Amino acid sequence: MVVGAMSLAGPGGQRAEAASVCFGRPAKTVGFATGELRVYKKRQYVCALTVAKRPGTVRPMSVSLQPRGGRASVDSGRFTRQAGPVTVYALNRCVRVSGAVAGKRASTGWTLC
Repeated sequence: MVVGAMSLAGPGGQRAEAASVCFGRPAKTVGFATGELRVYKKRQYVCALTVAKRPGTVRPMSVSLQPRGGRASVDSGRFTRQAGPVTVYALNRCVRVSGAVAGKRASTGWTLC
């Protein structure tokens, strides 16, 4: 009886995992045909990730986060659910965020200025 209860709780705990692993407050969300680009801000850091609209299928995904005057932090590859998170130091700087899922993309332009 105890073993059955443990096996039922195990997978449920894994599925209850949060969709975002960025810390901070949601600052901007941009939806597009195959996914969503999410941007979070916490003090002097900005974090971003791209989340697939329909997770489960392995497909190319990417997320790029660049502070003005700095180098972009990028995560790209073949994922089932999300690309990222990527984080940059952006105290008093604008950032540019872009993401893609299966060939469809979204971008924020310079934001959080």
